Formats: sequence, C-alpha cells, structure tokens
Amino acid sequence: MDFDQLLELDNDDPVLNSPPAKKRKKVIGLDDLLTDFYKEEDKLVEKAARKAKAKVRRKDDSDEEDQHQEASLCQLIKDIGGKEDSFVWGICVFGDQKSPPPIAFPELESCAHLKSFMNIKLNSEFQICLDNGYTLLEGLLVNGWLSNVVFAKGHVEKSVAMWTFNLMAYSSIEELRTSACDFWCAILSSKNEVVLQQVTIDWFPSYSELKVALENYGFLFNFSNMENVYSNSVRQGPAQNIRAWIKYVTTSCQVRSKKAIYLTSEAEELMEVIIYLFLDRQLQGLFVLLHECMQSAISYFTEDEWQSSCEKIAKSLARRIPKDMNCLRIVECISGAKTCSKLFKSVVAYQILHSCFDYKARDEVEILNLLISINVKEKNCDFFKLYVYLVLTENWLLSNQENQVLNEMWRLYLRNCSCLIASSDLRSFASKVRNKASYLLQGTITQ
Repeated sequence: MDFDQLLELDNDDPVLNSPPAKKRKKVIGLDDLLTDFYKEEDKLVEKAARKAKAKVRRKDDSDEEDQHQEASLCQLIKDIGGKEDSFVWGICVFGDQKSPPPIAFPELESCAHLKSFMNIKLNSEFQICLDNGYTLLEGLLVNGWLSNVVFAKGHVEKSVAMWTFNLMAYSSIEELRTSACDFWCAILSSKNEVVLQQVTIDWFPSYSELKVALENYGFLFNFSNMENVYSNSVRQGPAQNIRAWIKYVTTSCQVRSKKAIYLTSEAEELMEVIIYLFLDRQLQGLFVLLHECMQSAISYFTEDEWQSSCEKIAKSLARRIPKDMNCLRIVECISGAKTCSKLFKSVVAYQILHSCFDYKARDEVEILNLLISINVKEKNCDFFKLYVYLVLTENWLLSNQENQVLNEMWRLYLRNCSCLIASSDLRSFASKVRNKASYLLQGTITQ
C-alpha cells in the first residue's frame, strides 16, 4: 500500500474523520452583563413605580370618597341646623306711622295754674319766661314742679291733663314725653291713697285715647294681617313714645282699687295688645317693661273677672297667633309666681294646643289621646309640630298636676317621644323632641 492509499484510508476512518466544528458563540462581555442588569433593574423600578402610583391613585380615590362623604355629612348636619335655626319667633305688629295730632292747647293760656304764676310778683329776669305760658309750663313739667303744684292745689285741670297726655303720647322730644309720663305716674301711683283721693282730676285718658295713640304708632289691630317681614319704610313703627305708653298703662292698671279706668272688655283687649307687643323683635329691649305691664294688667282684674276673662283672652290669642315659634314665645313670656299668672299661662297653652288640632278634641283626655297616637317612627312625621305640642302640653299641665289620669297619659306620651325616636335620627327637631321628652320624663318619675 503506497502512501497515497494510506492517506485515503485515514481520510475514510470515522475516528480520524471528526465532524466539522460548530460555530463558536459570541463572547458576552462585562459591559453586556451590566447593560442587561440595568435594563432589568429599570423594569423593576418602573413596575414598582406603577404599583405605587396605582396605590396612591386608589388612596386618593379613597380619600376623595371619604372627603365627599364627610362633606355630605357636614352639609346634612348644616342643613338640619339651618332648618332648625330658620324656625324663629317674630311678627311685625307695627306698620307705617301716621302723622301725630297737634300738641298745642290754646286752653292752657286760661288754666288756673298758669294764672296763679302770672299774678305773682317776680323779678324782671324771670318775667321774661312768663311771656310764653307754654315755656313756663314745660319748664315746670321737666323740673318736676308741676306735679308738686298739682298736689298742693289738689286739682288737675282738663287742659293740663290733656296737654301732658298728648306730650307723653306724641311728642318727639324725649325730655318732654318722659317728664309727661312721670307726671301721670306720680299722680296715679302715689302710695298715699288719701292724697290721691284729695286730688281732683278733671280728665282721665280712656282706653280709646290709648288705642288712638297705638294706631298712630302704626300698630296693626287687624292681627290676621301680621307679617314676619319688616319693611324698610322710614315711617315704620313703633314710635319712640311706645316706652312712655307702656309705662303709663302699667301705672294706670295699678289704681283699680282707687279708680276703675277701663271696662272689663277694654282691659281684656289691652291685655291682648300687651301680649302681641312681646312678638315684635324691635321691642326686645323693652322686655322688662312689658313684663311689668302684663303683670299689672293681670292684677287689674278681680278674681271673679279673671276666671272668665282669662279664657276669653286665651281663645282670642289661639285663633290669631300662628302655630309656630310665636305661640311658644307667648307662653314663655307669661311668667310669674302668682296664681293668676300660672293660670293664664296654662289656659293660653291649652287653648293654642286645642286650636292646633282644629278643635277636634272634645276634652283634655282626647287631646292627649291625639298626642299619643302620633307615630314618631313614621317617615313623614313632623317633628317641629311635635316639639310645639310638647312645649304647649308641658305648660298646660302645670296647673293640672293633681289629675292622675292626665298625668299617666302625659308620661306615656313622653315615653313615646323619648324612647321611640332613635338617637341616629337626624331629621330636623328629632333630637330636640327626644331630649326634651327625656328631661321631662325624668321630672315626672321623681315626683
């Protein structure tokens, strides 16, 4: 075998003839590894950022939802509070004022008091004042000497009486109307009854004069036309003279034992007028004077007269007063420790409560049955009316504490209001009714 053949054998040998070498893979360098690492890291960071962003978005949505719910709840509470605050008392009992009558009285020139001063020998300096009789009398009135002259003379002439009353009722000068009011109060309210009997008064202001003065102030005697809105008119009443008017009425009602100035029917109407003055928010500063005036007007009646007059006044008030916070204001203003005041408060509350049910109830028991039958769980339950009923019933039963039947029905009504109204009930006046009923119920248990 020659050398060429041997080479051919070697080429055909499977052992020697190895398969062709595969193509070598590209060598991965350190830079490639770092690049891949940073790419993967970026993906992880991006993924984490997306998750965080989604979480924040969900949190923001949740916070926004919570804030929306909180705002809704606050608005609900605000609406409830605003609705309750909208129920306020106040009625405009005065319209536009009229032009006051003339205050000048020509008859004063011939009055005996003025003539007596004219006849006195005075120095020339004071004589200047005598040239005008009005100036002299006004000076005596303001300085308080006119009442002293009257007590000394024991006589009040008609011209002087009418002149001082008109000053009190219509004068725009505060000093004059206040002094005129003090003049009348000094005459009428003298503690020495003997002195008063010795003073002859030729003319007394009647109720008609007081009524004309009120009409001049713009008082609305047609109570059905009362409004809750006050006008912007420059003539809007009352006049500043209303303070002196109230003081005079207070004093005049205190002299019943000495002189009955008013008829019983007139005193009843005067009592109603005083009650209505409590409803005008413009007169809040005169509350003490009005309270004294009301107590004085009550004392004007005898015990027998008051039994019937009290109910007449209460029925008239119940027909005219709106069944809202104004009727509660009236009951609240009737205060006093005397039996007559307590009776009046109770009767007024009962008559207003009776009128709330359109006089359907025949007696007191039926009124309480109507109250007990109110379903406080009903969706359309009017808790404001229920609150009004609750306050009126409370004041009505003040003078009926010995009636066991009424007291038991009253406790049942209070239990209904305090136990059947849920603390979560956010309807207007629901919490007020529940809290007041719970408080009153505790009072009935301790009795």
